[in-house]
Amino acid sequence: MINSLQNPLVKNIVRLRKARSRRQQDLVLIDGLREILVAFAYGFDFVQIFHCPELSLETWPEAPTEITTVSQEVFYKIAYADNPNGWLALVRPRYRTLADLKLKTNPLVLVLEAVEKPGNLGAMLRTAYAAKVDAVILNNLQTDLYNPNVIKASSGHVFSDQVVIADQEESLVWLKKNKIKIFATNIKAASNYSLVDWRQAAAVVMGTEASGLSDFWIKAADENIIIPMQKGIDSLNVSVSAGVLMFEARRQRDLNKKS
Repeated sequence: MINSLQNPLVKNIVRLRKARSRRQQDLVLIDGLREILVAFAYGFDFVQIFHCPELSLETWPEAPTEITTVSQEVFYKIAYADNPNGWLALVRPRYRTLADLKLKTNPLVLVLEAVEKPGNLGAMLRTAYAAKVDAVILNNLQTDLYNPNVIKASSGHVFSDQVVIADQEESLVWLKKNKIKIFATNIKAASNYSLVDWRQAAAVVMGTEASGLSDFWIKAADENIIIPMQKGIDSLNVSVSAGVLMFEARRQRDLNKKS
């Protein structure tokens, strides 16, 4: 049982709230048993696990390493979340590339360019998992992939084998090689997203809320698409837009299976 806030291990975990410290130590901080179990399911390498019985009575008999018990005061000190549930783990990060992807027939892919906000990135990864998107490709990522807010907002699915990092050029070559049609979101586009045939192998490419997609993807796309909306609003939150597009694709694909 660790009771002291002055314990060197406790002080180091507090430092791991900063992306720079996580990079230097090659560690990822996971706060919450649900997210920890997802990382475990995806085969991540666990370094340390901490549990506060006063905050959680849940057990984990399959834990891959020894569990360190800490007091409630200590756990509140090391936890990232405002309302922690009594479980925290340190794991080694894993950065996958396009070569690691395992594609199904007729895949649906989400390409995200220059995402800045951890919450938005996490929300889109969670939605991608819910909508059965086959792969998520991250271009020019502007936030730490394993930011604790990304982990929390994604419900741990940032750890998925199908989330990869790649630059624009190699992403384009990969999509063309796999004969995946590219649909770029563009507020100036004329094509309504609901009129697209999403039953084919397709990639949705989305940019930032501030500046949208780069010219690279707008020019490289097979088609530019838009979500029509009422006058007075020129865009939706990017994670909301991603959800609209991914679930329209899922709807069409599910209808196609039934017909």
